[in-house]
Amino acid sequence: MTEYYIPTQAGEAELVEKRSRFIGHVWRVESEEEARARIEEMKKRYYDARHNCWCYLLREGPVRYSDDGEPQGTAGQPMLNVFQREEVTNVCCVVTRYFGGILLGAGGLVRAYTQSAKDALDAAGISVVRRWVETLVPCPYSLLELLKSETAAWGGVIPETEYGADVTLTVLLPEEKAEAYLAHILDMTAGTVEGIATGERFQDVPWRPAGGAGGPG
Repeated sequence: MTEYYIPTQAGEAELVEKRSRFIGHVWRVESEEEARARIEEMKKRYYDARHNCWCYLLREGPVRYSDDGEPQGTAGQPMLNVFQREEVTNVCCVVTRYFGGILLGAGGLVRAYTQSAKDALDAAGISVVRRWVETLVPCPYSLLELLKSETAAWGGVIPETEYGADVTLTVLLPEEKAEAYLAHILDMTAGTVEGIATGERFQDVPWRPAGGAGGPG
């Protein structure tokens, strides 16, 4: 089973530490060329900044990072560690620093660059890319909230909801859980809710929303 995590969207966050201003950006990227283009874009936008430190991590490509003049090991590598820890790939991050006149020391720099990368990732959100079984689940309004909570508990997501006389949920389920989930909801509702598997999708689905709540299960 192939499963990996990527940023949901572009994210930006700002941090001020002892008058130094850190501006973090995160993007989803598919190639080294795209990552390099993002880095150059930030260097042009923040041409007057003291440092534009960066890293990128590609699932089927290289891992690169730069301290851009900061003391070795205080910026690019700590930023990269954020994405490795969160198991996020196909990602590019640039943290721009406007120096505020007060030295932060190596430990302070590591903390600031780490926090900036993490805050930007939280702003972007995390999506999981994997194979899903798509199912249609018709249910009465009275059971809607229960079905939503059971779907989440089984690792599923609901990208579409159709409201009519009853509600029809389009539910994406991890392929290894789909059959058991359908049996479970049929049993739980005493046979009143019967879902139907309609196909498969290999796609990204938001897993941790922007803002950082929740996380990969």
